[in-house]
Amino acid sequence: MSVLYPSLEDMKVDQVLKVQGNAGPGKPALAPIPTPAPATLSSTAGKETTEPPKAADPPVLYPNLSDLNDYMGLSLSSEEVQKNLGLVPAGSQDVVPTPSAQGTMVAPVTGNNLGMRRAEIKPGLREVHLCKDERGKTGLKLRNIDKGLFVQLVKANSPASLVGLRFGDQILQIDGKDCTGWTTDKAKRALKKASPEKIIMVIRDRPFQRTVTMHKDSTGHVGFVIKKGQIHSLVKGSSAARNGLLINHYICEVNGQNVIGLKDKEITEILVNAGNVITLTIIPTVIYEHMIKKLSSGLVKSSMDHSVPDV
Repeated sequence: MSVLYPSLEDMKVDQVLKVQGNAGPGKPALAPIPTPAPATLSSTAGKETTEPPKAADPPVLYPNLSDLNDYMGLSLSSEEVQKNLGLVPAGSQDVVPTPSAQGTMVAPVTGNNLGMRRAEIKPGLREVHLCKDERGKTGLKLRNIDKGLFVQLVKANSPASLVGLRFGDQILQIDGKDCTGWTTDKAKRALKKASPEKIIMVIRDRPFQRTVTMHKDSTGHVGFVIKKGQIHSLVKGSSAARNGLLINHYICEVNGQNVIGLKDKEITEILVNAGNVITLTIIPTVIYEHMIKKLSSGLVKSSMDHSVPDV
């Protein structure tokens, strides 16, 4: 049965821990047993004495966390790994790895990270109940792409933001009516005619987007450069490169927080304060530009919901 890892770093650390555990006390040694050095003779005041053999250093068969630290640039310690694995004293308030459908997620250096849970793109469908504010608005802008209907903008502090709708979510039904083939204007009219007290929507989480989890190195970097919100270049050997981050993608979220419309300086500040584990939600440039078509940058900057989502 395969195990899902949040990042390549988690997979490597878990492999090392498993190998080191298999070589523990009472388990068969896979390394060759060193041959004791023969006794040597030395002369002291004309007398011959036999010196005991010196213990030879055991051969190093397996890598350790220090080797991985050099390879990945992470600050790894036994306490940190044990904490993230859930190996903590009883009664502790620390969280443990989240079980998944395919087994327990092993995350030695990521753990049950809050940012990952905020950014999670869940499979399947969900139903949301939306209402209108005192002005009769939902705070939602929709756009048609490839015969589907998608969330183009969610305004801050609006009914749409309160029910957890996000940029890129696909709207499959509105009040029981299939939205396939709807134009943007038809979707706008449907929302305008809908009941102010209750609008029932069937949603699929952000089908055009994906998440990538990375770890900051000992200098506090994950290894990518952004220009105007787009991933412009990657640093060779960095966590971003190892975990499959791609250029020509826009950053939609940092640890689940929407950053669309923010300046690069603002996004960088969020990254700096985001902790040692960062989960980016990204979208291909060609889809992003089609998604925000006809939206002014001023509207996105001033209206887009950039709050930190609840989990």
